[in-house]
This record gives sequence, C-alpha cells and structure tokens, in this order.
Amino acid sequence: MANTSKSKTESGERLGRLRARMANMKLDGFIVPRSDAHQGEYVPPSEERLIWLTGFSGSAGLAVVLKDKAALFVDGRYGLQARHEVDTSQFSIHQTAKLSPMAWIAANAKRGARIGFDPWLGTGRDWARFEAGAEKAGAKLVSVSKNPIDTIWTDRPLPPMGPVKVFANKYSGKSARDKRTQIAGQMAAAGIDAAVLSAPESIAWLLNIRGSDVDFAPLVLAFAVITRDGRVTLIVNKEKIGPAVHRHLGEDVTIAAPSKFGAILDQLGKKKRMVLADNASTPAWILNRLKRAGTHLREGSDPCVDAKACKNKTELKGIRAAHIRDGAALCRFLAWFAKAAPRGGLTEMAAAEKVDGYRAENDLFQGLSFPTISAAGPNGAIIHYRVTEETNRSVKSGDVFLLDSGAQYLDGTTDVTRTFLIGPRAGLKSGAAIRERFTRVLKGHIGLASARFPVGTTGSQLDVLARKALWDAGLDYDHGTGHGIGHYLSVHEGPQRISQAGNSVVLEPGMLLSNEPGFYQQGEFGIRTESLLAVRDDDTGKGKGKGVRPMRCFDVLTLAPIDRALIDRKLLSGEERNWLDAYHARVRRLITPLVDPKTADWLEQATKKI
Repeated sequence: MANTSKSKTESGERLGRLRARMANMKLDGFIVPRSDAHQGEYVPPSEERLIWLTGFSGSAGLAVVLKDKAALFVDGRYGLQARHEVDTSQFSIHQTAKLSPMAWIAANAKRGARIGFDPWLGTGRDWARFEAGAEKAGAKLVSVSKNPIDTIWTDRPLPPMGPVKVFANKYSGKSARDKRTQIAGQMAAAGIDAAVLSAPESIAWLLNIRGSDVDFAPLVLAFAVITRDGRVTLIVNKEKIGPAVHRHLGEDVTIAAPSKFGAILDQLGKKKRMVLADNASTPAWILNRLKRAGTHLREGSDPCVDAKACKNKTELKGIRAAHIRDGAALCRFLAWFAKAAPRGGLTEMAAAEKVDGYRAENDLFQGLSFPTISAAGPNGAIIHYRVTEETNRSVKSGDVFLLDSGAQYLDGTTDVTRTFLIGPRAGLKSGAAIRERFTRVLKGHIGLASARFPVGTTGSQLDVLARKALWDAGLDYDHGTGHGIGHYLSVHEGPQRISQAGNSVVLEPGMLLSNEPGFYQQGEFGIRTESLLAVRDDDTGKGKGKGVRPMRCFDVLTLAPIDRALIDRKLLSGEERNWLDAYHARVRRLITPLVDPKTADWLEQATKKI
C-alpha cells in the first residue's frame, strides 16, 4: 500500500489541509468512504483516501469531516483496530451498529451546511441515506465533480495498469459466450434492454477474464454494459487488453475507453432503453447520468450475481481440489508450528511468512486471498488484526494463537481459521475458562456445519445455530457468521451470507459460505473456528414420506485439524463428538498422502478420536 500510511501526528495537518480545500469549494463538510467506484473490499493504493486521511487501514470504514469536528465509523470487527491506528483527538470513533454516519450528520451538521459527496465513491442507496441525514439537520448534500482529497494528496499513486488475462474454460466450466447468452436471455424475458455492471467480480465472471488491479483478488477494475442481444461494451483502459484477450472476447464485445463512458450511457437514453442498474452497488454518478439521459431506469440486482453465486460442476470440482492442496500446505505449517512455537523465539510475522510460503509452493497458486491474520494472545481479540513491525508479538508457551489465512488458486479460493494452544495445556492461564469458550465456539461451528434445512431457507435463519452455545453462557461475537466466496474471485462475495442481519437470499445448491463463529476477550485472546461450506441438496434419504419437505445441507470443504487440546470434551454431545471424529478421519485420509512423513505423524496425533 504505497504512499498512503501515516503516523498519528500527521492527522491534524492533513485534516487542516482538507478543511482548507473544503472552504475553497464552499463546503461545510465532506464524506470520505473507504471505497472506489466499484465498491469493493480491496481497493488500489490510488483509491486509499480514508487511510491517507485518518490512518485507519481496515477494509470497511467511513469518515465525516465538518468544520469543527470529524468522526470515523467502523463495524464491530474494527473497533479495537481503529482506536489503535487513529488519532482520537482528531476523530471520534463510532461503531455503525450503535451510531450510523447518517445519524451523526443529522445530529452535528449545522442548518444550511453544504456536505460534499463524491458520487463515484458511493452508491445510489448511499446517496439517498446521506441526503436524508443531511436534510434532518437542515443541511444539503452536494455532489462534487472533483474529490478534494485528490487535490491535496500530492504523492498519490497512479491507477493500476496490470494486463487483463483470459480465464480458461477448463476452470470456469462455461464459456463467456454461453454466459452472455444466459444473462441476455434472462434480461429479455424481464423486458430489460441493457444492464450496467459496476462490480468487477460480475464482469470477470461474465467474460471469463481475470486481472491484478487490486491485492488479494484477481479483478479487472472496469465497467460494462450488456444488452439483450448478448453484446457487451467493456469500459476499461485499452492498454490493459492484449491480442489474446481481444481474440478471446470476440466481435460481440466492444472495448471502450473510460472517457467514453458518459456518452455510452447517454446513448442508452436517446434510444429510450429500459436499463437495469443495482441501486445498492452502482455509483450514484452512473445512476444520475442515466436519469438525466432519459433512460427508463429499472433498479434491481446485478443480473450476474445469482448465476455467479451458484458454482457449476466444474467449478465445484476445482474448489474441492484446491481445498485438498490448501489443506496439505496448512498441515505442513501446523506440524512445523507445533514444534517451533513452544521453543520460543517465533513471532507472529515469522509465522505468517512461513504459512504463506507453504501455500506458495502449491500447484495453481496465484497469491493470498487476504492478508494472513497471525495473532498471538491479546492480538487475537482484534478481529481483523494484521501484524506489523510495530505490533509483531512473540509467540509464547501458554498463548492462544489464532491463524486466519487463505489463498487464490486458478481452480478455487480458500479461507480457513484455526485457533491453537501453544505448548502444554498446563501452561495456559485460566485454562478451564478458555477451553469452555473454545468448545462453545466449536459447538456452534458443528451445529451449522451439520445443519439440514428446508428448501427456501436463508442464511439469516441459520445464524442462531452458530450462536446458541455461546448465548447459553451469556456470550456472543460482533461479526457475521458466514460470508459468500467467489471462484478464483473475491474471498468475500455475496449475495448469500449467514448473519443476524436480515437477508432474503435463499441458500441454493452450489453456493459457498464460510462458517466462522468466534469469541474475543479484549486484551487477552481471540477464538475463531472457520471452514468453508458448499450448499447441496440433501440426498441422505432421511425423512421420506407424505408431507416431508425437500431438504438441503452443507458439505465441509476445508481440511485442517481442530485443536483437541482446547476442547472440553464434557461440553460436547455424543453427536458432536461423532461429527468431529468423522471430520478428522476425513482430513487424515485426504491429506496424509500429500505430506511428508513428519507431517503425517503429526497429523495422525492431531486427528485422533476425541
């Protein structure tokens, strides 16, 4: 992340420069989201305005700057991290679950104030919410044509220019032509003439292309317009498209420079087209341009999202293969770690580099799917902790160690979290209490992984299965239980998810989700157990008969032992013990042939019956 990091001592200086620029633009406030025009989790260094201004490096956040005060808003994952990274004398820090930025604006903006908003960096839905917040204060939301931060960020990095690559059909399982035909057919049936795509994941899936414009996800930052005849206009810097990609895309895909995008949208209006755009993911700039152009705008979901979420047979086969190879790499690390960590001298950073190195040796490895979370002791309580030179902690005997890691392979994306006890059980302070919490997290993990549920069930209906054992003890965690996952795309990719927040997306066969309940004791330790799941129709034959409904269930994809030293066996039911033993037997059977004898010996011990 070049040229964006800052020390706390710079907060006042940069904030002052922003306020001076706001005054020149006749603005009384400005909204700074952690986003680019594509609303993705990871953004290129040239778009990291929030960290440049505040120092906050999390993947989700937003700042609001007024003349006399400023606030940073983060979700439950980042409360501790934000207070560590941000100068709280300059920015008050709030969790969005307790106070939304819109409510803060409504309470703090002065009547008549002009609050600036970059329409490229927020969706139509974002615009409406901030507009409502401003109106409550008697203020006005103002669209800016030039982001004021861009005018004062003097060493701002250049936009990414990595080449676009073809994603082979042997991995995708379906040609780009067939995907375009499928989506165009759905559009025609719904009376839609054209759809504007702003999500890079959808464009990559639709055209079978991949790129390198952001870290940790093989994305091309581009826009696209698909019409009901299956033709696509891809709006991207032409220098990224080589001859092989031109041949792959074919004559039905036209490449247009970003400078032509406005005219392309205007043309849709001149032809009075019915245009689909997702109000929840499309930049407000695009929606406003379409409205001014006179299009018949229909707000609805990105037409690629559902098809992309349900992986086909080829994709699922590749994903399973990727998880076996990934599990072998992780087990090699864990076998090494089990011996190296108790000796002392090992740091979080060294452990992260070691596991990353094992993964890099894998076939089809393309990079990590997110920064490895290597957290010992109290650092594990920071939910999205990222080790730095400043925070790098030595791993000590008796520590609880949390490792959340994953990789991108040409045939699949992985994400796995395991929590371990360093050294002998006797070295663990308050050991009984920690084992009790670990086991309650495990009970929730097993409860979700082993669930059978009727067709039509959503993720929000299943969330309680992962939390019940914690709730029984008055405990909980402040993050969702499960996110969707792409196929060699983004590690966090919907629309499916498992969380307490309402979600109307039905869990369909082929969808991938994480299963990651946790518990976090601030200043002491963190616990999380995460595996990836694939939704499938239940074919066990249970419950046949009159009135019995068709059911679905999960297949567990991740293959890595769960630390038996942290389990309080008495808290597990017989069914839960049987589930764990069967899971460990499967891990041992699939991973042992792929690892060296020393790792195999460790694996034999790690997967013994509970």
